[in-house]
Amino acid sequence: MGYLVTPSGRLHLSQSDDAAAVGAAGAAMAARDGWFAPDAAPSTTTLADLAEAAGASITRDGDWIEFGHDDAGDPKWSAQATAFYVAIAPFVRRGTVHIEGEDGASWSYTYADGQVTQQGWNGWDGSVEPFGESVDPGTSADPSRSDR
Repeated sequence: MGYLVTPSGRLHLSQSDDAAAVGAAGAAMAARDGWFAPDAAPSTTTLADLAEAAGASITRDGDWIEFGHDDAGDPKWSAQATAFYVAIAPFVRRGTVHIEGEDGASWSYTYADGQVTQQGWNGWDGSVEPFGESVDPGTSADPSRSDR
């Protein structure tokens, strides 16, 4: 059971910042509920390992990381997934990751100068910002509504 997701996108995260991003994301994910078990993780945990626990598959292309569907794993969303995307923000110069949920909900995280902004309604927790309060998608607080 879980909320299946399909991520896509590309972030500029310098290879020189990779280890720091792994440390920040690992610590943030360990403090939340989800699929990543920090006690069971080897000391050689990579950004790709953490992304897998956040429902994504990533590959590095120089200073860029490319997000795709985790075909080999079980790409489910959790509070740890949100923690992953928030924790890497200080290390990301720019880019966007789009998430599509199993029910067709879609949202994205846009990064610029170490900050992350969520666009759309997170289908897993109903938030319109990372770790925000749940919002009914039928209300005017839903930024994806076109009737405002």
